[in-house]
Amino acid sequence: MKRFITLTLLSVLFIGTISCNHSTKKIKTKIVDIPVTQVKIRDIPIEKEYVGQVYGTQDIPIRARVEGYLDGIYFVEGSHVKKGQKLYKIDSEEYLATVAIRKGELAEAKVGLVKANNDLGRIQPLAEINAVSQADLDEAIEAKGAAESVVNAAKASLHLAEINLGYTYISSPINGVIGRTKAKVGEFVGKDPNPVILDVVSKIDSVNVRFFINENDYLKFARFAAQKEIRTGIDQETQLTSEGLELIFSDNTVYKLKGKIDFINRNIDEKTGSILVQATFPNPYEILRPGQFAKVKSVIDVVENGMIIPQRCVTEFQGEYFVYVVNRENKVERRSVELGTTYKDYWVVDSGLKPDDQVVFEGLQKVKEGLAVHPEIVEFSSKIARK
Repeated sequence: MKRFITLTLLSVLFIGTISCNHSTKKIKTKIVDIPVTQVKIRDIPIEKEYVGQVYGTQDIPIRARVEGYLDGIYFVEGSHVKKGQKLYKIDSEEYLATVAIRKGELAEAKVGLVKANNDLGRIQPLAEINAVSQADLDEAIEAKGAAESVVNAAKASLHLAEINLGYTYISSPINGVIGRTKAKVGEFVGKDPNPVILDVVSKIDSVNVRFFINENDYLKFARFAAQKEIRTGIDQETQLTSEGLELIFSDNTVYKLKGKIDFINRNIDEKTGSILVQATFPNPYEILRPGQFAKVKSVIDVVENGMIIPQRCVTEFQGEYFVYVVNRENKVERRSVELGTTYKDYWVVDSGLKPDDQVVFEGLQKVKEGLAVHPEIVEFSSKIARK
């Protein structure tokens, strides 16, 4: 009997041991490897993009300052021109004739002045010995003064005629690139509706990009600059102009050279609530051209010690954002979060996480609250790179 009981107890113990081992094995199979990433703490630059337009640092209209028929064009459209280079010539016959007439008038006036001087030279000695009346002397003096005025007026008329003659030769005022001419040889120019502005020469070794920012962004930008002035001692004006700006082309490529702000308008437009800003970009290879549109990217603020997590870690359901966090017991917790701005392919987290939290990075569909996991820390690198 005792032997039977002993065998029975051994059987029970054996079956129990197998059952326990099976149960333990079953529990172990529930612990899965889950990639997690650590919450990062860093200063986050807040960037905004604005649509801007390119201008030359100098865009000089070439004007026809006198009227006439266009006689010649002496440049290649779209080419580089030098300061003083002749660009256009307007028919000058009329202006040459005017100059000749004014020269004749000046010569006649000079003859009158010589006669007045001679008359005064004869009368003045006679007046000193009372051989002529004082009235005669006064009349001679007045005649000389009038003759001098006529000469001066004739000189001014001649000078004006010579200036107008000079305007028939139109030269480039600066070194730059000239555009497409708005008038052809034989056209009458210099009076509306005929061409008055014949062309434009632009200096483009560096360019200006003008864009508008709204009032709220301007306030962020100005406060950011003011805070930096307090921290670094660099004055706000220098800070505003020293920030490197990026230029993004229409094909989403980024211009390799950075620009700086050199002008902020004095007032905010009351109709649009925006303010004009101008930045200058170097343009040694003349890739940038006047009239071109591009986006200007600028840092307008910095979130100090901001918490960031990859955007792929965040799930949204009915307007609520949440993440899965692995706690110290290696169990999954669902955590509601409040999100701020985006930075590259990260979210800035305003609340809901702590700096040492480990956030589930992959396999979000497989996890649920309370699940025991084995966290594998991975280093997330932003996939957004400069083009």
